[in-house]
Amino acid sequence: MTPTAANTGKLIPMTQPIPLIDHVIVNARDALDDAAALWTRLGFQLTPRGHHTLGSSNNLAILGTDYIELLGVMPENAGRGDVLVWPAGLNGLVFKTTDSDGVYARMAEAGAPVLPPQSFSRPVDMGEGRIGEAAFRTVRLEQDASPAGRMFFCHHMTPDLVWHDPWRHHPNAAVGIDGMVIAAEDPEVYAALFALMFGESRVRHAGFTASLVAGLATIEVMTPAAVAERFGAAAPDLAGRPYAMAALMVRTAGFVHALAALAAGGFDAAPVDGAITIPASQAGGLVLQFVE
Repeated sequence: MTPTAANTGKLIPMTQPIPLIDHVIVNARDALDDAAALWTRLGFQLTPRGHHTLGSSNNLAILGTDYIELLGVMPENAGRGDVLVWPAGLNGLVFKTTDSDGVYARMAEAGAPVLPPQSFSRPVDMGEGRIGEAAFRTVRLEQDASPAGRMFFCHHMTPDLVWHDPWRHHPNAAVGIDGMVIAAEDPEVYAALFALMFGESRVRHAGFTASLVAGLATIEVMTPAAVAERFGAAAPDLAGRPYAMAALMVRTAGFVHALAALAAGGFDAAPVDGAITIPASQAGGLVLQFVE
């Protein structure tokens, strides 16, 4: 029998969740059609348009164990004015969980600014006349806790309706999220938040940057000046925002495939320093990099 507080009389500390990226969110606001067209040109195969019971709509680029969500509102399904308020571009970092209740209890115990689990769903067009109902439970951090964009845990109740294998194959040969860069006036804001969520031992510090390793991906936090220096002319215009999600790195199975897909989409790109970089001005407000 697994020891619990009930059968031992002792308080058993809750296990901290392991950081693994479930998906990232690109906020398209009221221009989801435009965003879908852009990401198709970038070489991604997108899922059919989905409509959440919460009132938002999306298209997904399903990868190996994670995905990119293009999120917006459509007139026929409008019900989330918050989506229209959030900045366009990369605006959400979502971690995996298979125990939403446990994550909520652990976060609350640690003093994290966490909200109770929320349940919702959306119909899924599986093709050939098959319609499923994808169901989710999310555990969200309060908005002020992550000033660069939303951050939460996602518990997939029906993962087979999301990681449908035919959707995992992309012209650009994308296979997974390799990392993200967050611009933060004070990187320690995120270092402290990640330590609260996952434990201090998982957070790395180097000068004025902080990072969190999440499976095969690395989330880097650096000042806006450091973001500008790293990406140069490709960097996003943060318009004075002290906190923002600035860049996304995606692994591809081969540059030859990514370059062919990008050329077909009208992008003039070439590998430089081990990455194919699409400037934020051409990628909807975020730097998009392909790495092998």
